[in-house]
Amino acid sequence: MNIKKVNFNTSSTTFYFAAGISYLKEFVDVQHAVMLVDETVFTHHAKRFKDWKTIVLKSGEKYKQQPAVDAVIKQLIAFGADRKTTLIGVGGGVTTDMTGYIAGIYMRGIQFGFVPTTILAMVDASIGGKNGIDVGVYKNMVGTIIQPSFILHDLVFLNTLPEMEWQNGFAEIIKHACIKDAAMFKDLEAYSLKKYRSKKTLLCDLIQRNALLKTKVVIKDEFETGDRKLLNFGHTFGHAIENTYKLSHGYAVAVGMVMACMISEACQGFKDTNRVVELIKKYGLPVHQSYKAKKVIDVMKADKKKVKDVINYVLLQKIGKAVVQPISIDEVEGIITQLEKV
Repeated sequence: MNIKKVNFNTSSTTFYFAAGISYLKEFVDVQHAVMLVDETVFTHHAKRFKDWKTIVLKSGEKYKQQPAVDAVIKQLIAFGADRKTTLIGVGGGVTTDMTGYIAGIYMRGIQFGFVPTTILAMVDASIGGKNGIDVGVYKNMVGTIIQPSFILHDLVFLNTLPEMEWQNGFAEIIKHACIKDAAMFKDLEAYSLKKYRSKKTLLCDLIQRNALLKTKVVIKDEFETGDRKLLNFGHTFGHAIENTYKLSHGYAVAVGMVMACMISEACQGFKDTNRVVELIKKYGLPVHQSYKAKKVIDVMKADKKKVKDVINYVLLQKIGKAVVQPISIDEVEGIITQLEKV
């Protein structure tokens, strides 16, 4: 186990890398804690939660909505949860997003932490303090930025992770490599999903590397006024198609990265779209999704990254080097319409 404490503007998060979920009892009072556990995780690992008060959450992005939040809050009240209660989210990105959001609004804020159980949640969703829910097809439209007090990685949960969820997680790893780590991009080209799944030390190092990469970005720009925006690479178009076409997050981001590369060619002279496309394919992710340009643009117009009639689009200058470029909605619409039939 590797323990690392990181400090943000007004709070801190302690990472417990390659730990066991049983270690929670070393720093969390079981009597004053409630676990929010993804139902799929609970089905596979029920015995690990026998000593804890638990609320089981339905799996899937479609449940990351206000009615599910209201139901959890009613159960917290029934448990007698108060301001001394610690909320622990055990699951993927939907679970961590909802846990952080609920903790931020319940009794005006209680302590919380995460035990992410997917690759995606370990390297991305659980890190950085962004917590929230969707409103219809609009991703993360309501939420908070509050840091968890701890994040614990227990790799045993990955043993029951479906192939598709491994692919989803590697979409975010590829994203990190594209924007910040050319050397990691080369490592991903040299290895494969099969290799990472079979060699736990290699996987553990990769997860920790990605978690700390994102953490470093967030520390410098916790409230997304500058460099943190780079983490949205692939997400502008990706979020617009994710709920609209009912794609998994990783699949949507993969397609979104390809779109961003194509826009990067036009706006930044980016020359390595083919390398990015081939790497995405190598890890079992899609590079294209049929879409209706008008429907996608309508969702993008409501995106949080839009300011007036401009979208701050994350583009690549080269692999490992990303920039944020303001592009008018009209220009984005023209590009997306042009590529609709490609």
